[in-house]
Amino acid sequence: MNQPASTESDVEDSSTRRRILVATAEVLGRSGQTKLSLSEVALQAGVSRPTLYRWFADKQALLEAFGAYEREMFETGIGRATAGLRGTDRVDAAMRFIVEYQQSYSGVRVVDIEPEVVIARLREIIPQMRSQLEKLLPGANGAVKAATAVRVAVSHYIVRSDDDDQFLAQLRHAVGIKTG
Repeated sequence: MNQPASTESDVEDSSTRRRILVATAEVLGRSGQTKLSLSEVALQAGVSRPTLYRWFADKQALLEAFGAYEREMFETGIGRATAGLRGTDRVDAAMRFIVEYQQSYSGVRVVDIEPEVVIARLREIIPQMRSQLEKLLPGANGAVKAATAVRVAVSHYIVRSDDDDQFLAQLRHAVGIKTG
């Protein structure tokens, strides 16, 4: 069955939803989840409160959608970074993506504001990240390598380092990439 052609309204709606989710990351980075204000998100996104409520009925709906958005951003990014690559090059591209993602992601510092919320959320995120990386790490030790790389990434997320090269070197070591 053919999909209907996207209309200008569909594109605008998608763009508005995305702006709201991007704005949510910014506001979470400043205020945290507990003090998240839908008015502040609407202001940051450049939309009215009724427009925000058209997309998200309440704060919980927004946070759930934001969680899905974050997962999609990570999975899409890994997919793009590793597209067309094989073997060690593919794994190395994934490790570089993790470093870039953590360093560029504006919402990453929520851990400084609400560590208890972040730690609770990590229970969901760690298995998802590990599963994503396991797909890139075949072999008997693939699951252990993926779990180790995720733990290194989480450590750098919780206690941020300014040394991207050191972070990347640790990830590479975790997955068994030898560098010269």
